[in-house]
Amino acid sequence: MPTTLRVHRTTWLADRVTQVELRDPTGAPLPAWEPGAHVSLHLPNGLVREYSLCGDPADTHTWTIAVLRESASRGGSAWVHERLTAGSELPVEGPRNTFELLDAPEHLLIAGGIGVTPILAMARQLATGPSPWSMLYCGRSRTGMAFLDVLSGLADDRLEVHADDEHGGPPDLAAKLSGLGPGTVVHCCGPEPLIRAVEAALPHGVQLRVERFRAPGPAASGPAAGFDVVCAGSGTRVAVAASESIVDALGRAGIAVPTSCREGVCGTCETKVLSGEPDHRDFVLDDDEKASAGTMMLCVSRCRSAELVLDL
Repeated sequence: MPTTLRVHRTTWLADRVTQVELRDPTGAPLPAWEPGAHVSLHLPNGLVREYSLCGDPADTHTWTIAVLRESASRGGSAWVHERLTAGSELPVEGPRNTFELLDAPEHLLIAGGIGVTPILAMARQLATGPSPWSMLYCGRSRTGMAFLDVLSGLADDRLEVHADDEHGGPPDLAAKLSGLGPGTVVHCCGPEPLIRAVEAALPHGVQLRVERFRAPGPAASGPAAGFDVVCAGSGTRVAVAASESIVDALGRAGIAVPTSCREGVCGTCETKVLSGEPDHRDFVLDDDEKASAGTMMLCVSRCRSAELVLDL
């Protein structure tokens, strides 16, 4: 369930990027989190939007996010930039983490634009540990790249900043990645062209973890037959038609499921599966997680069996 938090401070960071610090109005500590975690802001205009935590996990009283004002905002970033001010209170849910910093003998962090937010928290953790690491931070121009000063202090010469307007185009990722040794883990967050370029240049034996802003394409296709969903808590049975999502079917029955992206990329609607055979169509779970059938994303995924029992 969401908790009402208060905006302690807002700060301009870079072109079209604002930082928001959230605290409990009573002064109570906030739930612990680890790098890669995000929270859901329930905005007064009825939207729910996901933002990565980019502050210091050691600060137990403040959650910090940074929001890019999207040129084609669907209402979320525009509301945050125009309406959210110090003293405002709003429901916040989380933290959730589908982009954990994995243990590895070596790390490479790659951020593109506002994708720096989860990567910054990872850099903070790696800077205090023994594992070798480096970071590539890409953007169109330095004027729009938030946290450059903070990252320079954390990473020093391990940080490479690539501004397209200074280098005449995007970075040479093949050259950047070619020297990575087996066992290295690359964590990448940014726009889809950057993620696709990293995927294409990844050497054999190097593991890639990504977090996307938007779905890279349509959700995976598969059988479109209807099925029943059973909510274990109440015993309510809901028929899901071939033409509707589980989230929409449950909403039609008066059972609200938190959602944000509706594209299977944010993890807001992740729900525990008690029985049945999910047909995973999201971009969050990896192959092992999908094989275990432990959870599923209700906004895009479906079911191969006649019945699906959920922990709702």
